[in-house]
Amino acid sequence: MKHEHIVKSVEAESIAEELGIETGDAILAVNNQEIEDIFDYQYMINEEYIELLVRKSDGEEWLLEIEKDYDEDLGIEFENSLMDDYKSCHNKCIFCFIDQNPKGMRDTIYFKDDDSRLSFLQGNYITLTNMKEKDIERIINYHLAPINISVHATNPELRCKMLNNRFAGTILDRIRKFYEADIPMNGQVVLCKGVNDGDELRRTISDLLEFAPVMESLSVVPVGLSDYREGLYPLEPFQSEDACKVIDIIEEYQKKAMDRYGIHFVHASDEWYINAGREFPEADRYDGYIQLENGVGMMRLLLEEFEEAYQELEGDSREYEVSLITGVLAYESFVELARRMNIKFPNIKIHVYKIINDFFGHRITVTGLLTGGDIIRQLKGKPIGKRVMISNSMLKADEDIFLDDMTLDAFQQALQVEVYIVKSNGADFVQGIIGGKNNE
Repeated sequence: MKHEHIVKSVEAESIAEELGIETGDAILAVNNQEIEDIFDYQYMINEEYIELLVRKSDGEEWLLEIEKDYDEDLGIEFENSLMDDYKSCHNKCIFCFIDQNPKGMRDTIYFKDDDSRLSFLQGNYITLTNMKEKDIERIINYHLAPINISVHATNPELRCKMLNNRFAGTILDRIRKFYEADIPMNGQVVLCKGVNDGDELRRTISDLLEFAPVMESLSVVPVGLSDYREGLYPLEPFQSEDACKVIDIIEEYQKKAMDRYGIHFVHASDEWYINAGREFPEADRYDGYIQLENGVGMMRLLLEEFEEAYQELEGDSREYEVSLITGVLAYESFVELARRMNIKFPNIKIHVYKIINDFFGHRITVTGLLTGGDIIRQLKGKPIGKRVMISNSMLKADEDIFLDDMTLDAFQQALQVEVYIVKSNGADFVQGIIGGKNNE
């Protein structure tokens, strides 16, 4: 057997526990078929009768006959949640942020994934260049959805150039297969000045709009440029005038999409509106915030949630100081929220600290790429108060650690105050100011 999948744990009172499956056992096959990954496994056990081949930790093999309800789970958690090795990216995109990382960071930060399975499990965006026909067929057969696609350009020659991959130009053919199979999709464009903006952006949006509403959304985000671009493709940052042009193109196609499909389809990330000095779109323009993880509508949603929580506050005369940490991009928005809080809580002194990104470079302005070291250095000698509020986007998803490997414990010890982690919503921001507790 090529694949064997080690059991990490067994759920109490589950079918697996009843059958004597234990931690350390290996699952070898279902119905005499090898299991490639988690999707094979979930698909294969979705029957009322299955035969499960298990190798015990002592080497003995068991063939278990299982009768159960259709789609009833066996209660097994595997050591590798994907049940297979992660597929790395073979492209050399001109805008890749991983290539712009400084040296000396933890190894996992330099890993470039382009694994279609992570698109379904974690919402990752993939280029489709790493997929064989059998991978596409499997997605269609299993009806895995949604699939999140890094498009960037639909012009075949331009996409090959941007991804540095001569096979990257078939993107529309692959998207069409998912469209015809009714597999929901979301798209992403990382916009590079003078490369895929202007008429090329119009072409990309227009081409992809033909796949709506099966392709449910398309986000347009500006390229991130760190200070570590030596030897990389020469790219320039977008200016305010550029941001206005991008928004105008996107809003033009939003009107077309609404007329044809009843959805806005294409969305500009918050950065464009901030750089252009324009108001964020109203909430219903975001189609349910389907592209939130790409920074599309984050500020509008936060403002809406803040307003809802704010209206329920009576206010009082409590007196203390708190500090809020933010990147350059969101600074003005948080200054306004602090001002609003002071209307109802005039004796709370709220410091909003704009942290400059020295770690990656000053052109990186988002809060999620701030490091513990930069924050501590720039807070030195400044009044902090009883609590420091930071966004959960600064920390690793599954571990309390910053991008520079500083742990949350070390961060808190350095500041000698309570650290409150704001979970990216307006209500949590309010709780951080008035002294609520983090929900564990």
